[in-house]
Amino acid sequence: MSWDYIIVGAGSAGCVLANRLTEDPRNKVLLLEAGPRDTSRWIHVPLGYGKLFARTDINWAYESEPEPALNGRRVFTPRGKVLGGSSSINGLVYIRGQPEDFDGWAMPGWRFDDLLPYFKKSENQSRGADAWHGVGGPLEVGDLPDRHELCDAFIESAAALGVPRNDDFNGERQEGAGYYQATSCKGRRCSAATGYLRPAERRANLKVQVGALATRIVFEGRRAAGVQFDGKTEKARREVIVSGGSFNSPQLLQLSGIGPAALLREHGIPVVQDLPVGEGLQDHFYTRTFWRCSKRITLNDDLASPWRKLRIGLQYVLGRRGPLAVSAGYAAAFVRTRPELKRPDAQIYFINFSTARRGGVLHKHSGFTCSVSQLQVESRGSVRIRSADPAVPPAIRYNYLATENDRRVMVDGLRLARRIVNTPPMHGYVIDEYLPGPRVRTDEEWLAFCREAGDTVFHPTSTCSMGPVVDERLRVRGVSGLRVIDASVMPAVPSGNINAAVIAAAEKGADLVKAGV
Repeated sequence: MSWDYIIVGAGSAGCVLANRLTEDPRNKVLLLEAGPRDTSRWIHVPLGYGKLFARTDINWAYESEPEPALNGRRVFTPRGKVLGGSSSINGLVYIRGQPEDFDGWAMPGWRFDDLLPYFKKSENQSRGADAWHGVGGPLEVGDLPDRHELCDAFIESAAALGVPRNDDFNGERQEGAGYYQATSCKGRRCSAATGYLRPAERRANLKVQVGALATRIVFEGRRAAGVQFDGKTEKARREVIVSGGSFNSPQLLQLSGIGPAALLREHGIPVVQDLPVGEGLQDHFYTRTFWRCSKRITLNDDLASPWRKLRIGLQYVLGRRGPLAVSAGYAAAFVRTRPELKRPDAQIYFINFSTARRGGVLHKHSGFTCSVSQLQVESRGSVRIRSADPAVPPAIRYNYLATENDRRVMVDGLRLARRIVNTPPMHGYVIDEYLPGPRVRTDEEWLAFCREAGDTVFHPTSTCSMGPVVDERLRVRGVSGLRVIDASVMPAVPSGNINAAVIAAAEKGADLVKAGV
């Protein structure tokens, strides 16, 4: 079969594109995915994400270069290598971001009002349709099946400090404390693969090729004509669409001769187009604090008891409820770290368990976690190939905490998180602050703790940004027949978890492709 479109990467964006482009039976589409099918049972159990961190069969499991601001530590960076991409291994949290984020991109057609119809188009919102939410879309978005008394206490304590209650972070305002919504339905994960790709696979005009690592985009002159993988080349009559995400998309472009000319020549790659591909990486920096709980009601306690583990299993098998049906994020607060700010600049995450290493064994004591990330990041890093060999991972440099504002927001956010936990009724559940503990008091000590313990919260964007690399129609500048559609095209990271914004951007991108513009 010959192809009209070849999509590289079956992550969140690639699955959306495969679905929307094959709605027209005249379009023949090939979707390439380096990883396997999403058959692991733990992909589909919401809390199962914790078992996927180290699964290198379905996870790229990248590591950053040594980070100067983090005492030279390398940051472990999981990304999905499976149908559904990171939407198959993430924490399921559904957050759009703030309207000011998208308006601030200053790209024609990409303001929040332009994207809201695509957010709504993607959703099947369990709360029903209104001015902010949609129903009938492929992506199931729902409330968590259960509440938890620790989360209730966290929300009440935040309210006692003036943080308003908020039952909908994706409605008229993001600011406030409340429960997350998640991309799940009836206790099962709704990834981009289950929501978008599975229906599209029933169409005769789509072929999904798994285990297919794209090694190069093939050019005829200055036109992208096909993709090389597994030692062969498939041709695209209309377009090649790169949807590998913020690490793999710039890597493939650079391997194909599109990127910083000096970098390409260093690795012996002929330059097709000199563009700042891979520059401008942004991510939300994330620092956790741990607390010992005075009541044995945490997930730590549940998993320490054979009988409670059995109860959890039965709750899930019989009713798709209980801890296994809960996403990584349980409750949260979007806050202003300074009263003069006009919008939230920090996200406080509340989780009713604690572990020294994410995806690792839970602490033996009763415990919970309260974490902070900055929302409007200023620091920027890069993604650059280290070799002309496609199997060699790219060099990832986050460059966290590079600006005074980034450092200040983290310190102020952690101070506020500590105040919330030490405010009734939350304080009534606390034995002590396990980490960092009373040794950390001053701004300098908080910043040192960030450098010692902080890392990624898995929201990388902006490495093939609109403006310098692609235009507002997501076409790569200086060549034809080639687009990038994924998180890498965002000029700046949105305020919060990014999967919802990636899917909305891909919905809009699909319309741009179908319109031929």
